[in-house]
Amino acid sequence: MSLETNINAEIKTAMLGKKEADLRALRAIKAAILVAKTAEGASGELTEADEQKLLQKLAKQRKDSLEIFRTQNREDLAAKEEEELAVIERFLPKQLTEEELKKEVAAIIASVGASSPADMGKVMGAATKQLAGKADGKAISAVVKELLK
Repeated sequence: MSLETNINAEIKTAMLGKKEADLRALRAIKAAILVAKTAEGASGELTEADEQKLLQKLAKQRKDSLEIFRTQNREDLAAKEEEELAVIERFLPKQLTEEELKKEVAAIIASVGASSPADMGKVMGAATKQLAGKADGKAISAVVKELLK
């Protein structure tokens, strides 16, 4: 079942259950899918990889907004972003824990043959491709920096 079909079914369920937070997040996902499908140069259909990238982008936007709202002591807005993020994350693959991420990055460093911080670009290139959808780019970068000291 495609993401769009899944989202439409979830929207109906959220409407029937009067779940406002779920509905907000699901409508945002649906809008992003429609924008991506109708963008100039788009084929009209999204691949599974495109869908994952789209969901990751939406999750990252929510995380960034959440961070900003927390620094500005706007807990009311932060709560809304948190609710939407939880809904978006239901459709993303399970994220790696910090220990799993360290293990994966260590293996990538060994396979690339990196030994110093100067090799960070090579490692990041391989890591972002291999760990796409499983970990946030910021988290990958932090682990790579830590392991290449």
